[in-house]
Parts: sequence; C-alpha cells; structure tokens
Amino acid sequence: MGKILKADHMNKCIGCFTCQRVCAGITNKSYSDSESAIKVRTLGGLTTGRFFAIYCLACDDERNCVTICPTGALKARDGGGVILNDKKCIKCRKCADACIVKAVHFAGENTPPIICKHCGICVKYCPHNCLKMEEKSND
Repeated sequence: MGKILKADHMNKCIGCFTCQRVCAGITNKSYSDSESAIKVRTLGGLTTGRFFAIYCLACDDERNCVTICPTGALKARDGGGVILNDKKCIKCRKCADACIVKAVHFAGENTPPIICKHCGICVKYCPHNCLKMEEKSND
C-alpha cells in the first residue's frame, strides 16, 4: 500500500508557498512555481486567510487522466495516483482536461504534464504542518 499526500490542515496555511517552491526545486530542478505539482490558492484574496491546495488526489478507481492518455504515458501508481513516462508523452494535454480536480499542470506550451508523485517533499518542508502523508485505505 502506498502513501498519498493529504492537505487536511489548510486552515493553518499562511500562504508562504514553501510547498510549491520545494516541489518545483527538488522534483523538477526549477525555481518557478509553474513547475510545482502542488498549487496553493486563496479563496478570495490574501486578507481572508483561507487557502486551499490543488494536487493529485490519488484516484484509484477512475483515473481519467490514464484512461484518456492516447500513448500510455500515464500509468496507475500503486496506492493511487499516476506515474508519468515523459518519453511517451506527446503533450496533447488531454490528461489535464480529464482531471476532475484540475491537478494536472503544465509549465509551458510544449512541456509534459506536471502531476504530483506523492513523494512527500512538500510535507517535509511545510513550516505549519498543513500537509501530511498517509497510508491509502482500501475503502
């Protein structure tokens, strides 16, 4: 059984975007938030203090992004979610359109998709413990 990312404590989030920066920096060797697999957004401006995270929710039953991929570049990950083989990816963006939570991101026009790998690096660096890794249940 694999571990998956959960953002269950976003009420503690102050919008520092550390999770985005370490995801982009460590997993994609970039300093750009556009190359992060997790996106922190606000529900109406910075003064509301209400933040939420957009990331792959590790679907296990209906992985629409896998089903629609014409080249098989996306494969089901044990425990939920997907794994990308960017050598097979033709950058058609069908996976982004198919994702029900809009968690498939692109850094540029002709780039492969950026999808959370559930590696937990964002959890490790979140200064307010808004994120956690947990075992995927079988329910």
